[in-house]
Amino acid sequence: SACKGKQQPADEDKAPVNENAVTLTDVQMKNAKIVTGKMEVRKMSSILRLNGVIDVPPQNMVSVSVPLGGYLKSTILLPGMHVVKGQSIAVIQDQQYIQLQQDYLTAKAKMDYLKKEFQRQKELNPTQASSDKLLQQSESDFRSQHILITSLAEKLKLAGINVKNISDSAIQGSVAVHSPIDGYVSKVNVNIGKYVAPTEVLFELINPDDIHLALSVFEKDLDKLYIGQPLIAFTNNDTGKKYKCEILLIGKQLTQDRNTEVHCHFEAYHTSLIPGTYMNAEVEVKNLMSHVMPSDAVVRFENKEYLYTMQTPNQFEMVEVQTGISHDGFIEITSPSGEDFLSGSFVLHGAYALLMMMKNTSDD
Repeated sequence: SACKGKQQPADEDKAPVNENAVTLTDVQMKNAKIVTGKMEVRKMSSILRLNGVIDVPPQNMVSVSVPLGGYLKSTILLPGMHVVKGQSIAVIQDQQYIQLQQDYLTAKAKMDYLKKEFQRQKELNPTQASSDKLLQQSESDFRSQHILITSLAEKLKLAGINVKNISDSAIQGSVAVHSPIDGYVSKVNVNIGKYVAPTEVLFELINPDDIHLALSVFEKDLDKLYIGQPLIAFTNNDTGKKYKCEILLIGKQLTQDRNTEVHCHFEAYHTSLIPGTYMNAEVEVKNLMSHVMPSDAVVRFENKEYLYTMQTPNQFEMVEVQTGISHDGFIEITSPSGEDFLSGSFVLHGAYALLMMMKNTSDD
């Protein structure tokens, strides 16, 4: 018994077990359909998601008013109604239109007399039958009357009355208001019988030819966008209906929230695109060259992501990684970034089968 040595624990003779490694037989390799290979380097694209609202540039939004005011006699306009340029959209009446035509016709009639009187004085003056003072007074009256007629004619034109259509027997008490653009009615602010002042807006019209989408973009994403870049927009109510757009203008001034507006033009106008409607947009953004793996190569376990590296043809080790963007079946690997790791061999397909085998073994 004195010759007996001290007995060593059996566990000390065993090599430490790597819980993140798994070794397969040739049969298991075949059944799991393991495919190995190298990590790729390719240009990745990500989707930048934005939101905004349908907007109309100031030059495509028209407020219709009456320069001289008056009472609204009639109109057929309703919000959403389409109008054509030159179409009569309302009739305004007021006694001032009658008075304005009366003043014009009276001034025109007096003009004939003053013109003849000026001609007569010019003929009499050389023979001293008429004094220079009378000639100058006659010329002044004639020119003043000419200015008055021109001024009244411009007022009538501004009111929408053609001076060629009025005469002693044809004086109109109302004027028609015509649409200045092709488009549709966005607002009707008056009703029949209401008096409207020259400063009041009767209707608001919109020309949809240049309707656009104003997106809100944060400062950190501005360098990903460029003029002419295509994007897809859609509403919350109908996410399946996509509208093709193109970036037209990128704002140069940031708000307090560190964002700016990016204006986009719709490729085609749709009647459902109403100003004020909120929309979402998706922009495909090009990134730099990245190290990527097939999406099937990355396994997720306990809220972490892993790749399997090949140690030997039948032995694999699970290594934690950080991933970036995903696109077209590939996922970006952002870390580890060491050259030894990135140049190694990895499991491209069958990674989840390895995970299942490894966890089943550890449970046993």
